[in-house]
Amino acid sequence: MTTEAADTAELLSRAREALETYLEVHVDDDGALTFSHNGVPCVIQSTQLAEGLTVLSLTCVVGWDLPDDPAFAAKAAERAGQGLFGTLGVQHAERGLDLTLRYAFPAQGLEIAALGTLLMLVVSTASQLRSELT
Repeated sequence: MTTEAADTAELLSRAREALETYLEVHVDDDGALTFSHNGVPCVIQSTQLAEGLTVLSLTCVVGWDLPDDPAFAAKAAERAGQGLFGTLGVQHAERGLDLTLRYAFPAQGLEIAALGTLLMLVVSTASQLRSELT
C-alpha cells in the first residue's frame, strides 16, 4: 500500500470511528463511508491533495427533484449564504432541482471526538436545510 493510500485509509477509518458514536456507518467497496441522518444520505471520501495534506470530503444530498422555480432557488441561495459549515449546491436536473451540501477539510491530527463533532455539525446542517427547504 502506498503512503497516500495508507493516509487516506487511516483518515477514513478515524472518520468512521468518530461517526459511529452517532450513526450507523457503512464502508463501500472503494472505502468511502456512507450513512444517513434524518433521511439525508451522506458520503465521506478521503483524498491526499499534497504530501502531508489529506482531506475528508463530505457530501450530503439535501433534496432531489425539487420544484425548479425562481422563488425556491432564491430561498436556497439565501439559506446557503447563512451557513458556516459547507457549501450548498443547486443543480438543475431533468426532474427539478437537486440540492447538496458539501464540506471538505484537512482532518489529519484531529482527535476522534473533535472529528465527530465537526462532521456532525455539517450533517446536522444538511438535515436542518432539508427540513427548511423541502
